[in-house]
Amino acid sequence: MSHQAASSKLDRPVDNARDHMLGPADAQITVVEYGSYDCPYCRAVNEHIVKLRHEFGDRLRYVFRHFPLPGSDIALRAACLAEQAPDEESFWRAHITLMTRSHTLGDDDLAQASRDLGLPAPGQSPAPADDARASARVEEDVHSARASGVAMTPTFFINGRRYDGPWDESSFTDAMLRTPGHRIRSAAEDFAAWAPAAGLLLLLGAILAVLLSNSSLGPAVAQWWELPLGLSFGESAFSMSLLHWINDGLLTFFFLVVGLEIKREFTVGHLADLRAAALPVAAALGGMAVPALVYSLIVPAGPWAHGWGVPIATDTAFAVALIAMMGDRVPTSLRVFLTAAAIVDDIGSIVVVAAFYSDALSLQYMAGALVLVGVLALLNHAHIYRVAPYAAVGILLWACIHASGVHATLAGVLLALFIPTRPPANMMALTAQADALLAAEARRSGEVLRSGPSQPALRAFDALHDRLESPAARVLRTMGARSSYVVLPLFALANAGIVIGPGILQGHGPLVLAIMAGLVVGKPLGLVAASWVAVRLGMAKKPSDYSWTQLVGAAALAGIGFTMSLFIAGQAFPGETDFAAAKVAIFIGSIIASVIGVTILWKAGGGSDSEQTP
Repeated sequence: MSHQAASSKLDRPVDNARDHMLGPADAQITVVEYGSYDCPYCRAVNEHIVKLRHEFGDRLRYVFRHFPLPGSDIALRAACLAEQAPDEESFWRAHITLMTRSHTLGDDDLAQASRDLGLPAPGQSPAPADDARASARVEEDVHSARASGVAMTPTFFINGRRYDGPWDESSFTDAMLRTPGHRIRSAAEDFAAWAPAAGLLLLLGAILAVLLSNSSLGPAVAQWWELPLGLSFGESAFSMSLLHWINDGLLTFFFLVVGLEIKREFTVGHLADLRAAALPVAAALGGMAVPALVYSLIVPAGPWAHGWGVPIATDTAFAVALIAMMGDRVPTSLRVFLTAAAIVDDIGSIVVVAAFYSDALSLQYMAGALVLVGVLALLNHAHIYRVAPYAAVGILLWACIHASGVHATLAGVLLALFIPTRPPANMMALTAQADALLAAEARRSGEVLRSGPSQPALRAFDALHDRLESPAARVLRTMGARSSYVVLPLFALANAGIVIGPGILQGHGPLVLAIMAGLVVGKPLGLVAASWVAVRLGMAKKPSDYSWTQLVGAAALAGIGFTMSLFIAGQAFPGETDFAAAKVAIFIGSIIASVIGVTILWKAGGGSDSEQTP
């Protein structure tokens, strides 16, 4: 759902003949630091590197690569000076001088390092060839740092993997020794950073559901999902089956995350520009309308006519997983387009469910829900940046919407509309305050009878943290992975089960054909047609780095309905046989759509066009 995170792998392997290193080349542990001589944090952490080298001895190889602070002339001059060293021993002598001689790097330090190296004093011209070679060497390290996802100094890589933990010796030691806890955490982070991971878990959940349904455990599993779970207070009680807790409760978190992601893209992300946002929005609307029309043209009037909503949605996890697995063959802007369009029609789908697949409505609870929406609007208007008030109102909103007869997952979308996505306007003041607190605590760290930051400082840090990160960013950081890796696989496990038998499709031909045609034909047709019309009318602009052929391939992938199609089918077809036939149609249609989409995108390769119309 979210875009892939920046690389956490070391871009350029350590070169024993090229890199600056301390320790044996065959050491068990390699630590690479991207640092700057003008960075106070690099200078502070240098002492810890010394202690680690002493502790690990020949088991540790330490490598230093340059990443001069941007905009710092003295940082760049210091790096180039160190690179003029005639040999490794001279480099490390200059490195220690530049890193440790004084509290803050100054011209006196550069002068001393020049004398150590036997080079001209600062201000005197070095040999042009040496100067050019040193500059090229520093630039090579800077390029490697950026390709490795380095955003600050110092940044460390342990055995080729970026280390984002604390810089204290204990944490470093755990990471370098690969303790079981650190190993499990690293494996989980690697899997989460792998773009197709969410789609793979979703697929495994669906396969397991089908296998269980067709095994001897099938009846027991079906009974398990119908077990009631709830709360009771005296004579009052609230209870739902496990299946409904997943479909009405957990799926609300999924729609909260979906709503926040699309809101972030429209406010501070790739789609903040109106014409850039118009293309995926138009595509999503066309991709919802045409499949519904195709379905309605095939299915005759009767009990199945209500199922027109089944083929209108895209399974974001599967579509993004497939497009990510094709790597550079698919431009980043096309991934953004498909993800945004899929998220928009996921939100559109829940609105359709709320409007057309809800039970008898309770005006009393609907009025309560409207009041709570007003409270959310007031919280947003008052610039409340704590998550807790939104969460508290969101829980009450879910309860009111559920009791009103509208599908409760709408609460997630409504809550996302009002959670602030922008960071606070006074970011500079907050950052300055954080720096001042850190500096003050660092000066007092050596005081007698004092251990760690004071309680007032810790409370101030907590308050700053609550303000520095927008509530939407905090919710996405904590809930995004849980939505993709827990909620969706659980949903598939609970809903994708189907007992496969010879008569499963008997008498359901029109229904199966309508769903498959809606996904395989209607979805890409509507998405491409709406995109073309929006571009033709000047309402939207298609990026030039992907072609219309590639857009057609992405539109075909949008025909993977799965999660949302199963969700809507469960609302549209209460009968067991109708629901089972709809599931089969969704599975087959989604598989065909994925094969067509991948084939088109693979053959299109890296092609692009500069025209805005075909």
